[in-house]
Amino acid sequence: MIARFWTAKTSQAQAPVYTDHLKNHVLATLREVEGYVGARLFEREMDGGVEVVVITYWRSLDSVRKFAGDDIERAVVSDEIVPLLLYYDQRVRHYDVVVEDGVNG
Repeated sequence: MIARFWTAKTSQAQAPVYTDHLKNHVLATLREVEGYVGARLFEREMDGGVEVVVITYWRSLDSVRKFAGDDIERAVVSDEIVPLLLYYDQRVRHYDVVVEDGVNG
């Protein structure tokens, strides 16, 4: 399994808006992609805003490619969400999941 990591920073006021967008738009799109396994959103308050970390899980890099295109490290960020973000990664990171232990959503 592959874990795809992306981070961004938003304001405290916009963090719930981003969460709603992820739950109501992004996840619906991801569920349509063959090889998508699941996702998690992490948040932490920090000076000047809220850091968000999105981790999506995929069966393989070929599955990621179905979502992200040939440049799989390019972040996929919709134009409508960019104004909500103070900063976001232009590139994502992929990791092989080597150990997993009983954390279920």
